[in-house]
Amino acid sequence: MSAVRISDVHADKIPLGLCTFRGWVRTHRQSKTVTFIELYDGSCVKGLQLVIDPTLESYAAVAPRVATGASLMVQGELAPSPAKGQRYELRVQEFKLIGESPAEEYPLQKKGHTLEFLREILHLRPRSNTFGAVFRVRSAASMAIHTFFHQRGFVYVHTPIITTSDCEGAGAMFRVTTLDMEKPPRIDGKIDYKQDFFAGEAKLTVSGQLEGEIFATAVGNIYTFGPTFRAENSNTTRHLSEFWMIEPEMAFYDLHDNMALAEDFIKFLIQYVLDHCADDLEFLFAREWADKSMLETLRQVSTAPFATLDYTEAIKVLEKSGKSFEFPVKWGMDLQSEHERFLTDEYVKGPLFVVNYPKEIKAFYMRVNEDGKTVRAMDMLVPRLGEIIGGSQREERHDVLVERIKECKLPVEHYWWYLDLRRFGSVPHAGFGLGFERFLMYVTGMQNIRDVIPFPRYPGYAAF
Repeated sequence: MSAVRISDVHADKIPLGLCTFRGWVRTHRQSKTVTFIELYDGSCVKGLQLVIDPTLESYAAVAPRVATGASLMVQGELAPSPAKGQRYELRVQEFKLIGESPAEEYPLQKKGHTLEFLREILHLRPRSNTFGAVFRVRSAASMAIHTFFHQRGFVYVHTPIITTSDCEGAGAMFRVTTLDMEKPPRIDGKIDYKQDFFAGEAKLTVSGQLEGEIFATAVGNIYTFGPTFRAENSNTTRHLSEFWMIEPEMAFYDLHDNMALAEDFIKFLIQYVLDHCADDLEFLFAREWADKSMLETLRQVSTAPFATLDYTEAIKVLEKSGKSFEFPVKWGMDLQSEHERFLTDEYVKGPLFVVNYPKEIKAFYMRVNEDGKTVRAMDMLVPRLGEIIGGSQREERHDVLVERIKECKLPVEHYWWYLDLRRFGSVPHAGFGLGFERFLMYVTGMQNIRDVIPFPRYPGYAAF
């Protein structure tokens, strides 16, 4: 008999009667007349109570070795439970201990564990209720991303992880090399990367956008969804050295088309998670570190109309607010989280787009506006967080793009292929990026970005 998933029991997908389950012991309570085991299998936050006669031969033979964390296979009668707080129980007829878990050594006992402690045992933390819930939400959100774009006819493109292009021009990239760094080959006093594996200086990508534009200007609308890397020495609760990005690129889109798609996208993702992960979200927002009222904020963002505010107007609003901000407000600055949250939470009282930023604080590829001072950039701000999506209409004019590359002091020759897209059938196009882990923090209530990715990488740490 094939095993049943516990989530199917709680979803009433399984008829009552003889069933087989496989999973791990969460609790084990024994008495002379009856034994109770809470079994979980990772399919949902809820477990299933096993009711066992202590004299059952297959159980009695191994009972002293059954402890929290042990793996089991059980068969019995799935029936309504007379106990409060649970609808079903399994009255066990056959019991098999598959893998033992010595109680004195297993670190996940039936008690509360801090998130800091669980980060020290990354290989076991998915077995905790909290991280089981987080990573089921992550899985569902991943499916939502593909569903959204698939329904709209987008092509999924796998952009390279190893690249020779710096999309952001910031230089915070990890180098990829097979050279002997103790005795690297040199020419004119500099490392000769022509003798490296790729015959040039290669790095880990910070974004798949530029390569995505190649395909957008060939097949129409595309999206990428993959890992990106930043070699920034940032030890904060909001930064990772490896994280996942969703980056759609759309041919023949202007900034307003881009904003409309981004709004539909974020609303779809939030509603999908609310619909498919209700039990996990309810559990997560009941934790002591979470703000329970965030669930209502999520519901509001999933249905609210998005306002639009020009960057220049946003600066004026902030200057007139009477607020004493940690970062003083002036035109030409990049908005900080405190500014963004004021705009969403107090001024607009909802989500909004801020558009047309000064070109000096934005990337070289953003389309320059007619004023010559601003670019067609947009940041999506959501209540109680601030920026969650950033994007722009891309610069499709060849000569203007060349000048922007030079202004940003980037080597024009490195972008010869990118400029070719403007030489051969150039079209207006646009795109945006959503940091997946930042989104997951927003919808799960987790306060540290290291807790929404299975294996976090950050300065000084890359275990597993």
